[in-house]
Amino acid sequence: MADSSARTAHLAELRGTRYGEIFLITSQEGELTAAVYNTTGLNDCPLAAWGSLDPRELAKDFGVLAVYLNGPRFWTLDQIAARAVGEVVSFGGLAARWVAELPIPPDLDLAGRPGGRYYLEITVRRETEWIFAAGRPVYELLTPDGKTYIMQAYSHIVDDSLTADSLPGLGDRLHLPERWQYRARIPDRDLTLRAVAGRACVLQDELQNTYMQQMSE
Repeated sequence: MADSSARTAHLAELRGTRYGEIFLITSQEGELTAAVYNTTGLNDCPLAAWGSLDPRELAKDFGVLAVYLNGPRFWTLDQIAARAVGEVVSFGGLAARWVAELPIPPDLDLAGRPGGRYYLEITVRRETEWIFAAGRPVYELLTPDGKTYIMQAYSHIVDDSLTADSLPGLGDRLHLPERWQYRARIPDRDLTLRAVAGRACVLQDELQNTYMQQMSE
C-alpha cells in the first residue's frame, strides 16, 4: 500500500505539536493492513475538522473495509527524519500524508476494549528517525527483559486533560505489567530512535500514549 512516489521529509520543532492519523484498513487474503496517513507538517489537526470526520463515511469514500481515527495526539519528540513518505490526501477537507503501513495482528483490538490492546507490541512498516533533543525530557517504559520503549506521543483519545507537564508523574496512573517501570529522564545528548530494516516496534499504554522500542541496528 506504499505510495510508489515516496520521497524524503525532515520536520523540526515538533515537540508539543498536535496531530492526527487516519488508518485506511483493507483485507488481503484474510490479513488486515492499515495505510497510515498523518497530518504532521500539513496542519495542526484542528479539533473542529478532526471532530467532523466520520469513519464510516470515509470508508465508503475510499472504498476500504474500515477507517480508524487515531488522535488527537501530541509529539514528545523534537524532529522527524523520514526516508519514505507518500501522497497527500484530503479527508473531508483535512490534509494528511501517507507515512507508514501497519499490519494489524489478529489479537489487536482497535475498538479499545479493556486490556485488548495495551502493552502489546506491534510492528509498523516505516522509514523514520525520531530525534529527541539533549536537555529535554523523555519518558520511558522499561521491561524486566531489558527492553526500553520511549514515548513518541501522548494522546487525548482517552483523557483530553493530559498535558506535557503531567507526563513526569504519569507512572502513578498506569497499570503496568508486572515488573515494568515508567521513567522520566533528561538525556545529555541527542537521542535518536531508528526504524530498523524498515520496521519499528511500538506499543501503547491504557491512555493510548504511544512508545517505540529502542533497538540496535
